[in-house]
Amino acid sequence: MRSAGLIPDMVACRCERSLDEDTIRKVARSCQVQYEQVIGVRDMDTIYQVPMLLEQEGLLKLLQKGLALDKVDLSSAQIKQGQNLWGLWKKTVIPEHHLEPVNIALVGKYVTLDDAYLSVRKSLEHSAMRCKRKLNLIPVDSEHLEKDMQTADPIKFHNAWKAVCEANGVIVPGGFGSRGIEGMIEATKWARERKVPFLGICLGLQVAVQEYARNVLGYKNATSEEVSGALAEHRFVIFMPEGSKEQMGGTMRLGTRTTHFKPGTEWSKLRAMYEGAAVVEERHRHRYEVNPEYIDELEKGGLDITSLDDQGVRVETIEIKDHPFFVGLQAHPELTSKVLSPSPPFLGFVAASSGCLDQITEEINHKKDGLANGTSGASHF
Repeated sequence: MRSAGLIPDMVACRCERSLDEDTIRKVARSCQVQYEQVIGVRDMDTIYQVPMLLEQEGLLKLLQKGLALDKVDLSSAQIKQGQNLWGLWKKTVIPEHHLEPVNIALVGKYVTLDDAYLSVRKSLEHSAMRCKRKLNLIPVDSEHLEKDMQTADPIKFHNAWKAVCEANGVIVPGGFGSRGIEGMIEATKWARERKVPFLGICLGLQVAVQEYARNVLGYKNATSEEVSGALAEHRFVIFMPEGSKEQMGGTMRLGTRTTHFKPGTEWSKLRAMYEGAAVVEERHRHRYEVNPEYIDELEKGGLDITSLDDQGVRVETIEIKDHPFFVGLQAHPELTSKVLSPSPPFLGFVAASSGCLDQITEEINHKKDGLANGTSGASHF
C-alpha cells in the first residue's frame, strides 16, 4: 500500500484466534502504523457477532478519528435511536453455545446444494435468534421419504424419517417439478397428524393442500397440474390462467403482491405475527396456484383459507385452527427477512417449534423491546 502512496488508517487481520500483543506490535512495526491501529478479526460463532467484536477491538474509535465523526452534529433523538438499535443488536445476537437448540427438518429436493435454500436458512437463523434458540437445521431429501426408497435404499429411508420424527418443526420450501413431491406430502401428513409445527412456502403450500385433499377430504388421487398434467381428474393445484404453457420464460407471478386476510380470521396465528394487520405485502414467485374451484370444499373440510389476493380469488395463505402451527403461504416471505426484523411467518414457525409462540405473540402485541431496523419507534416484536 505504501509503495502505491497509500497510508493505511488501520490494519484488520483475519485470524482464527485473538492476536497476542507481540504479534500486534510486529504487524504495526512492519506496516508503520500505531499499535492501536491494528485490529484482530478472529473467528466468531456467527457472522452476526462480528460487529460486537469490531467494537471491542476499537474500530469505532478509529472510524471516529479518521472520519472526524466527533464533529458531526447529532440530535439527542438520533443518538438515542442509535444506542437503542445497538443495544437491540447485542441483545438479539447471543453466543449460540449458551442457547437451547431447536431442530428444524427442511424437507426439499435441492438439499445437496448448500446455497439452494440460503434465504430460507437465513430467515430461520434470524427467527431462532429472536427466540433465543440455536438453530439446528436438518436437510432432508424428500425423495428419501417416499415409499419406493424403503425398498431401494432402506438406510436412506430410515435416516430421512428419523430426522423428520425427531424434529421440533418441519418446513417445506419452494421448488419446481414432480421429483420428490410424494415425500413432501408424506412429511406434511406427519406434521399435520402429530401436531408438529409446519411451514409450507410456495410449493410447500401446494403440497399441503394436496395432502389435505387426499387424507382428509378423501380425494386419493388429488394432484397438481405441474405433476400430473392438465387432464388429471382432481387438480387441486393448477397452472395460472394468465400464464403461457408454451413459453416458460416470463410467465411467473413475480414481485410484491398484496395479501388480504379474510374477515373472521382474528384467531389466525399467522396474522398475529403481522400484528393483526388485515392487509400485508410479500414477494411472490410462482406459476401454479390452488384451484379456486376447491376452495369452498377445502374450507368445509377444515382447512382454513385465511387470506386471498387483492381480487379475492387466489389463495395466499392456509392454516389449521386447532393445530399448534400449521401454515402455508404462496408467497416467499424469506426474501425480506432481517436480523432485527425476522420474517413474520418464519418467526411464528420457529417460535412454535421452540415452545414460545404465546410469548412471542404477546411481545408483538405489546410492541416490546426496541426498534424495527432502527427506524422510528416501531418494534418488530
